[in-house]
Amino acid sequence: MRTSAPRVIHTGQALVDLTVEIPHLPARGQNVMAGSVAQYAGGAVTVLLAAARLGAQCVHAGALGTGPNGDLIRAALVADEIAVSAPPVAAEDTGVCIVMVEPTAERTFVTTLGAERDITVDSLATADVQPGDLVCVTGYTLAVEQTRQPLLEWLVSLPEEAVVVLDPGAAFAALPAEVRDTMLRHTDVWTSNAEEASDLLSARSIPVEASDREIVAQAHALAPLMRSEAITIVRDGAEGCAVHAAGDTTYVPGFPQTPVDTNGAGDTHTGALLAGIADGATWVDACRRANASAAIKVTRRGPTTAPTTAEVEEFLRGK
Repeated sequence: MRTSAPRVIHTGQALVDLTVEIPHLPARGQNVMAGSVAQYAGGAVTVLLAAARLGAQCVHAGALGTGPNGDLIRAALVADEIAVSAPPVAAEDTGVCIVMVEPTAERTFVTTLGAERDITVDSLATADVQPGDLVCVTGYTLAVEQTRQPLLEWLVSLPEEAVVVLDPGAAFAALPAEVRDTMLRHTDVWTSNAEEASDLLSARSIPVEASDREIVAQAHALAPLMRSEAITIVRDGAEGCAVHAAGDTTYVPGFPQTPVDTNGAGDTHTGALLAGIADGATWVDACRRANASAAIKVTRRGPTTAPTTAEVEEFLRGK
């Protein structure tokens, strides 16, 4: 019988976010002047930092490079006591995601490929997944053949009681149907934004029932696509999220803020959500804390600015 809390284990890509604040996206072939530029550890790191700052024990099982980008990511993980299970990839550095942030806090991405794509079944197995652990998978791993096959092969080896959490990203709905269906058969928890949910339901030609809140109907409609008794969560930014669990779908209100940077808000929500589940919270309570965490994050610049437990508790006391 397990005596320790479940761990949050991420298999996805840790990248360096090169973030520029711009007045607007440039026209094709043209230029705009950035108001600021900064580098952050991003991607999977954002989920793990959010979970760790709310008390979860976390492990990065993805690949990290050897070079300045990999060093930056390792330093961010070490600072929050997040373990790295796989050895570094020799002779290749981690890739970069160029993040363009507009005054509305909307962000646009350009992503390169680097050492984070060099995963194998053996490298993922270094995480030593135990029953009850929360294993995060991203659709962007499935979008590239180099990472798709080792991930799917490794998932088959996990203990039956491990909890596989899918963050589909924008890439998932456009994947070949057999790849989507294989992943969904392994999925215990789906967490996405409303657009990603809509894209999958449209790709599968699944109608969404009329509802006062579309995310409630989406969460309900997605559930039969996953493993038996799967949890489905659909976010709608400041409006909050809907969660389908144990046959019931619940709307969990958000906490609207004036945002300065939405980069990492969804990942912060996922990390905070899983920290709550690892701590024994109900799905609805964990979603409320995740909504609060994401609300705090969008008032801060950069993807590594997830709040601590004390900050979330203070925030919720004021609501």
